Parts: sequence; structure tokens; C-alpha cells
Amino acid sequence: MIVSTTNEVPGAETAEVLGIARGNTIRARHLGRDIMAGLKGVVGGEVESYTKLMAESREQAIARMIEHAEALGADAIVGMRIATSVLMTTAAEILAYGTAVKIRR
Repeated sequence: MIVSTTNEVPGAETAEVLGIARGNTIRARHLGRDIMAGLKGVVGGEVESYTKLMAESREQAIARMIEHAEALGADAIVGMRIATSVLMTTAAEILAYGTAVKIRR
């Protein structure tokens, strides 16, 4: 599956637009991570556990978006974007979305 942040696949023609492909995940923070994050807030620096949590969450959302596009019969996803939103103080949603298309080379 080709996934592109551009609106077209270079060297290919969009033959058909199949609709929006999307995938999301909602992740909650962990108390142990919050304690470490609080300490990092005092001394400064990267909160590596949160960096890892967000990276895993993005990858899961993208994988789910690809699964959705495949179910639509797509060859590619163009205009892919990632959005995040805070649902409550301890949880956030990561949404990956784009346009599922059939391409012709």
C-alpha cells in the first residue's frame, strides 16, 4: 500500500477515489509514567516514555487506516494526515486519515 502526504502518487494517475480511509487509537497515560514526567518537568529533558507511547500510537493508527483502505479496495492513500485530540486529562486520540484511491501507472 502506498501512503503519501501529497495529493497524488508521482508517476501514477488517480483512476478512482474510493473515499476517506481512517484509523484511530485512544491511549491512556500510566501513573508510573506521570511520576517520571513530573520529575522531568523539574529537571528538564525529553519524557522518553511518552515519546515511545505516542510513536506506537501513531503507528497503530496508520496501520488501522491502511486496513480500512484495503477493505475499500484501494491501491494507495493520498493526502494522509495525523490529528490528535485530548479526550480527558489522562487519554488522547490519535487519528490517521487520507483519501483511499485506485491508481493507474
